[in-house]
Amino acid sequence: MKNIEYAIVDIETTGGNARASRITEIAIFIHNGKEVIERWETLVNPQKEIPLPIFALTGINNEMVRDAPIFDDIAPKVFEMLSDRIFVAHNVNFDYSFVHHELEQSGFKWTASKLCTVRLARKIRPGFKSYSLGVLCKSLDIPLENQHRAGGDTEATSILFSRLMEWDTEGEIAQMIKKNAKDQRLPPNLPASDFEKLPEKPGVYYFYNQEQKVIYIGKAINIKKRVASHFTGNTTNAQRQHFLRDIHAISFEVCATELMALLMECSEIKKLWPMYNRALKKFEPKFGLYEYEAMNGYRYLAVTKINKFQTPIEFFNSLHEGISEVRNLTEQFDIDFRFCKFNSPNDGELFNQIDEFPYPDNEEHNLKIDEALNHLVTKRQTFVIVDKGRTFEEYSCVWIEKGHFYGMGYIEKSETIYELNDLKNFITPHKSNNYIMQLINNYALKYPKKVKYSISEML
Repeated sequence: MKNIEYAIVDIETTGGNARASRITEIAIFIHNGKEVIERWETLVNPQKEIPLPIFALTGINNEMVRDAPIFDDIAPKVFEMLSDRIFVAHNVNFDYSFVHHELEQSGFKWTASKLCTVRLARKIRPGFKSYSLGVLCKSLDIPLENQHRAGGDTEATSILFSRLMEWDTEGEIAQMIKKNAKDQRLPPNLPASDFEKLPEKPGVYYFYNQEQKVIYIGKAINIKKRVASHFTGNTTNAQRQHFLRDIHAISFEVCATELMALLMECSEIKKLWPMYNRALKKFEPKFGLYEYEAMNGYRYLAVTKINKFQTPIEFFNSLHEGISEVRNLTEQFDIDFRFCKFNSPNDGELFNQIDEFPYPDNEEHNLKIDEALNHLVTKRQTFVIVDKGRTFEEYSCVWIEKGHFYGMGYIEKSETIYELNDLKNFITPHKSNNYIMQLINNYALKYPKKVKYSISEML
């Protein structure tokens, strides 16, 4: 390692992501493995306004950078200093993403091996509550002058790096320099041990922030491979950078099948609504079918927007879908259209009728409503999807009761089951929703042999 040189870098910027923000100051110190042998720093004109919160943090204002060089002017110098050297920074992916993006915009094709002093410090000096540069310098008695300025932070990072080199008796730095070192792909605040524990099996994984709150839930056929994919690539948008910095821990739960992983992911997201899970919200049904009795004694069917205080008889993704279902019921059970209400300015006019006929007999009408609703309930089937288990000694079950997801679980093959309902003793209940039932119904259509309606089909 004696011939390796390191470029220790710190930057100040106009914001949090490389695509939308620009560098306002950069410092590069060249380190030979023992000491700093060259120092260079400069303000940079970002060619855009510096936001007030950034000025409050760094002290760099628009006046200070007005006559500074733009990045295009310093790009050759930056490229020269970084070439053939290990790129070192505190929370390296942030600085690397900006420098890589700015150099690329200036026409320079550059990549480098990276070292993160946050991750190095966690490895070599574990046990501190925080590994931010300020707290770490205070804990290790490292002078930090002119904090949140490129030169001051780079000076402190250089001292920290020198000490880590001295303390590295296990060869952690050499290991991390290797091109394919796993630590280099991990977020700076994530313990490597959390990643190493991940299995290469189907299941659900959870990302936690510093307060141990779940911030993201995902499912995978191969948990370890899927989690690793979150940390690869050079995407520079703000959301990804915040996401990676927020990850402080990972946990997981192995599932026997991809379907069970999908169902658990959906169920857990619905329960916890982690801040970085947004995709499932678009699958939320917006409308529902309700039934009520008016003061005149007649029962009505209503399709309207779902509210959290009442559970609808049926869910619909659109008002049109709900109207179509009610229209089918009115035709099939000869229900007077005037007792159907919709979340629409046209209401009953959608049936193209005129309110000029006498109302039907009250009891006869209400009986028809009963028949229609019973039809909706009875057409919902109860069945179980039986599949492989997590081991050869068990099998998995997904239980659907009257058209709704009841839950799922695992049963030892040695258990004696006399009736299908006996399986419910091994099932962990979960809340059903429209999206989950779409997943289950699609799966049942694709794999009909795994769908069982009676215990005899399981024998």
